[in-house]
Amino acid sequence: MQTLRSSSASPFGRKIKLALSVLGLADKVKVDLANTLDPEDNLRAQNPLGKIPCLILEDGNVLYDSRVITEYLDYMAGGEKLFPAGAERFDVLTQQALADGICDAAIQIVYESRMRPEEKRHQDWVDYQQLKIDRALTAFESNPLPQVQHNSPNAAQIALACSLGYLDLRFGGEWRNSYPKLVAWLEDFASSVPAFDKTRPE
Repeated sequence: MQTLRSSSASPFGRKIKLALSVLGLADKVKVDLANTLDPEDNLRAQNPLGKIPCLILEDGNVLYDSRVITEYLDYMAGGEKLFPAGAERFDVLTQQALADGICDAAIQIVYESRMRPEEKRHQDWVDYQQLKIDRALTAFESNPLPQVQHNSPNAAQIALACSLGYLDLRFGGEWRNSYPKLVAWLEDFASSVPAFDKTRPE
């Protein structure tokens, strides 16, 4: 059986758990919790970057990061489930990258407060990351992704849902005050994809 190294709160790990569920592959992968800050965790031997998620295949090979793993799961499921064929594929890849960028910036903000002593924190850096988030949310608000049909989200829809879920988790859902179309989109996603609530961080 394959093994997913992740954590409960990781939005990128949640992406993979969601993909496994919607592709019907959840019973083929076990989840092994990882602690990225623990030097004794063998995560750093599995992924030299020490980052999650990573997927350990049955032959011992390891895949990382979440975008690579998502592509692999789509391949395992027969292809063109999470990523469409043709030119539309590049739209989904670009939208996925934008959604993932929200998480990248949000994690930078979280780490700034978690990893640095208060006197060494840089508000300019935090503001810089927040502006990335704001611009990405504005782009999605102006051009919303399609609603999910029949519990079959694509990779971009999964990534956006997990990004918004992470903003809810770490920042109290403040984004909801400014992006009503995204709020409605996420509510529809959650009702259309039951695994979204099932993978909600503890």
